Amino acid sequence: MGRTLGPAVLGGLLVWANAQEPPHPARPAPDTAGASQVQPIGPAPVPPAAPPRFMVVIDPAHGGDDSGGHLSDGSYEKAATLALGVRLKSLLGARGIQVVMTRDGDQSVNMDQRAAVANRANAQACISVHVAETGSGVHLFASNLGPVSASRFLPWKTAQSAYITRSLALTGALNSALQHSGTTVTLGRVTLPGIDSMTCPAVAIELAPERDSDRKVKAEPDDADYQARIAGDLASALLEWRAESGNMGARQP
Repeated sequence: MGRTLGPAVLGGLLVWANAQEPPHPARPAPDTAGASQVQPIGPAPVPPAAPPRFMVVIDPAHGGDDSGGHLSDGSYEKAATLALGVRLKSLLGARGIQVVMTRDGDQSVNMDQRAAVANRANAQACISVHVAETGSGVHLFASNLGPVSASRFLPWKTAQSAYITRSLALTGALNSALQHSGTTVTLGRVTLPGIDSMTCPAVAIELAPERDSDRKVKAEPDDADYQARIAGDLASALLEWRAESGNMGARQP
């Protein structure tokens, strides 16, 4: 019987010095007693698909070097639009809606940058926030671009054309919620730089003073309570929009 040698190191590898292999622990015999009771395993259940993400972009007008106009109390439009945008963001966030802001401070953001933020977000609703000293209540504006069929590549300056049908539907949802609460609403369609390049259902909201039946001002656009009421109505409308979007798809194409 040959002498069993211990392991040796050759070329950095651990090998055994002769043909006799090192002893291995005995392997227990397989237990087949219950083999006949083993049931075949079927395919794993498929988890339900995650609901589509619902994203809102809020675009407070002006900012930075662009102060906008002066309100009656001497404050700038840029501060009032940001305040309303932040109120709306807070209400939507509390309801589980994701929000992207084109600006969250006193930054300068040009029209193309605003559109780029909205388009990267792949949003189901884009809300451009404005204030004014003229008129009353809330003015809702959609782009005056005509609708076109969706395509893979859209001209930058008129990309909104492929989404205008949904933008008008979003305008209707906002209008319904605001009028339900008794707010005066004015509707319009105009050229909207920035929005015209957005690839999402998009509406410009302009908050004007709240007036009584004699046209006297009851609340200015930067009034905190007035903004809170309007933001609440807008949030309610966007909740309804989310429910509708879940059924028929919010985005075009």
